[in-house]
Amino acid sequence: MRNDISRLPIGVFDSGVGGLTVLRALRERLPAESFLYLGDTARLPYGSKSPQSVVRYALQCTRQLVERGVKMLVVACNTASAVALEPLAQAWPEVPVVGVVRPGARAGCAATRSGRIAVIATEGTVRGGAYQRAIQELCPEAHIVAKACPLFVALAEEGWTSGPVAEAVAREYLAPLFPASGAAGAPVPEEAPDTLVLGCTHFPLLAGAVARVVGPEVAVIDSARTAATEVADTLARTGLAAPQGTPAPTRFLATDDPERFARVGGLFLGRTLAREDVAVVDL
Repeated sequence: MRNDISRLPIGVFDSGVGGLTVLRALRERLPAESFLYLGDTARLPYGSKSPQSVVRYALQCTRQLVERGVKMLVVACNTASAVALEPLAQAWPEVPVVGVVRPGARAGCAATRSGRIAVIATEGTVRGGAYQRAIQELCPEAHIVAKACPLFVALAEEGWTSGPVAEAVAREYLAPLFPASGAAGAPVPEEAPDTLVLGCTHFPLLAGAVARVVGPEVAVIDSARTAATEVADTLARTGLAAPQGTPAPTRFLATDDPERFARVGGLFLGRTLAREDVAVVDL
C-alpha cells in the first residue's frame, strides 16, 4: 500500500505563477517525482487578502489537489505558508504539508555569520512579518531587516531578470541595506546584513542580478531551493519517495487565463509551456 502511495504526485499550489520557481527547484532536486501544480490565477494576489480569505482559498486549492490524488502538499506561496499550514494539516492529517517560509528562514539562520539577516519580499509578506517571526523563533538573537521590492515581481513576469534594468532596480532597493550596492548618498547602516533571504517566489529569477549588487560576501538564500530540500527530507523520512526510474510527469491547473499562465509560466519553469498543457478548474 505504501508503495502505491509513493507513486502518487506531489501537489503544489500558489496564487499564480510565482510558485513555479518552487516547482522548478523540486523537479531538479527530485527527478523521479511527478507533480500536480495549481495556480489560483483568478484570485491573485493573496497578499492583499485577509488571513481568513487566504485560509479559505488554501483549503479550496488543496481539496482540488487531494481529490485528484496527491501524496504530499507543497504550499508554494509565502502568504498562504504564513497563515494556512496548520488549517491544512488539520483538514488532511494524512498528507504531509511543506511551506516556503520556514525552510527559507532556517537556511538564512544557518548561513549568517553575524546574526544580521535581510529579507526582501512583496509588500504583503513584509507587512505580515512571517519571515521576521520565523527567523526570530529559530534565531532569537538575530537582527532582522525586511524590505518590500514590488517591482521585482513585474520584472520577473516580463522576463527582465538580468542586465542593466534589473541591476538598476536591485541597486535602488538594496542600497540602504548593503554598502556593496554602492548607490551614492544612500544611507548605510552601521553593520550591514551578511545574509539576504529572497522571500518571494518570483525573486529567484532575479537572484543573479541581486547577487551582483550585494556582492560576494553576502549569502543569498533562494527559498525555492530550500523548500525543495525540505520536501526531499520529508519524503525520505516518511517513506513516500517515488521509486527511481518511474515516469515523472507534471500536470498544470489554473483557475483563470491559461494562455497567460502558459506564457509567463514558461519564464519561471525555464522551458516552453503550451496553452494545451494547462487545464482550467473552478474552485
